Amino acid sequence: MESDIEQQSSALAENVSDGSMSAARKIMQAMHPAEIADALEALPPNRRRVLWDAIEPELEGEILMEVGDEVRESLVRDMDLDELRAATEQLDLDDLADFVQSLPEHLTAEVLAGMGRQDRMRLDQVLAYPEESAGGLMNLDVITVRGDVTIDVVLRYLRRRGDMPRHTDRLWVTDRYGRYQGELSLRLILTNAPETLVSDVALHDIEPFDVLTSQTDVARAFEDFNLVSAPVVDEEKRLIGRVTIDDVVDVIREEAEQSVMSMAGLNQEDDIFAPVLKSTRKRALWLGVNLLTALLASWVIAQFEGTLERVVTLAVLMSVVPSMGGIAGSQTLTLVIRGQALNQINRRNLKDLLTREVAIGLLNGVLWAMIVAALVWLWFGDPQIGLIIGTALIVNLVTAAYVGAMLPILFRKIGVDPALAGGVALTTITDVVGLVAFLGLATLIL
Repeated sequence: MESDIEQQSSALAENVSDGSMSAARKIMQAMHPAEIADALEALPPNRRRVLWDAIEPELEGEILMEVGDEVRESLVRDMDLDELRAATEQLDLDDLADFVQSLPEHLTAEVLAGMGRQDRMRLDQVLAYPEESAGGLMNLDVITVRGDVTIDVVLRYLRRRGDMPRHTDRLWVTDRYGRYQGELSLRLILTNAPETLVSDVALHDIEPFDVLTSQTDVARAFEDFNLVSAPVVDEEKRLIGRVTIDDVVDVIREEAEQSVMSMAGLNQEDDIFAPVLKSTRKRALWLGVNLLTALLASWVIAQFEGTLERVVTLAVLMSVVPSMGGIAGSQTLTLVIRGQALNQINRRNLKDLLTREVAIGLLNGVLWAMIVAALVWLWFGDPQIGLIIGTALIVNLVTAAYVGAMLPILFRKIGVDPALAGGVALTTITDVVGLVAFLGLATLIL
């Protein structure tokens, strides 16, 4: 049964296809910008443009921040400068920084030129830090208080201010020089006597993020400590901004999607309706790499051509050993990549991890070697071939476990994404080792 969101998206797509744009606009009034973004990404380019033209201008900025890079690029390409400036007016500073960085260079300069001096200075401050750092994620809209004032003064200040930034669950306590001192949650403000000094109830539970802390470490801290917002400080411990949960959720989602897509040589920002030639070029490289690994396996098989000609049974069973090794290695590879992402793997526990995975590979190898050897003996009536394939399985499963654990460590050291390169390298090794073990033993014994 379809959810309400799926029904809305389906109805929206149908109305766009039928040209019923008044009905489409009515449906979009009940949809969140993120839901409209999902609907846009699910439409082919020609219908996507029709729907985009029907969207209210004040929603365009938020929607552009929700779609993938390729879709955003295709939409921005047809927008004039006034439309781009209007789209940026409703964005938070951190979202605006991401949006500006995704624009072509000439458009970036024109959008910045149309901004006020103060807004441009604030934006430049965020853009000065790497995009994938706490500084790149942070928003400069923070509410600070001094520790030497009372709760009553804070309450009067908040009432006079009249509005607070989104995701404000606490205020930040600073000294007279702007250095971070602690936090004052809204709960403490509401539950303490008005005459209480801020310094008497301020907490120090949240360690501030250095401005250059990686977004992965920021996301992990939010997950571990159930944070809604967290302070960001510079090298002199001055409070310069805060990171909020909405940006961290985006980081977690992007990293999860990238991990899955990387295994196929793709990117999470790819448009599913991107031009055929553009997608073909991207995928061709990955297919070429896989072709080289397949040719290497074929070359190994060719070295045992004489053995295969004499014992045809080997050709029937040849794929079993590499396949089992590939599966076993992938299990270890996935486990280790996840452990790296969670900072669970280090020099101290690496030896224990390797010992554990090799032991698992050995036990699984012995178990399945006995099963497969018995099946081959019953099938072909040849105990020697059963012994050969069983021994080759043990060798390949132990190798797969060791290689599956070590490849992510090696790739991380040389700066290569393990999720992107690990699968191909692992498959190549398990195929080659499996074939050499199986056909090599067959050559020696038979």
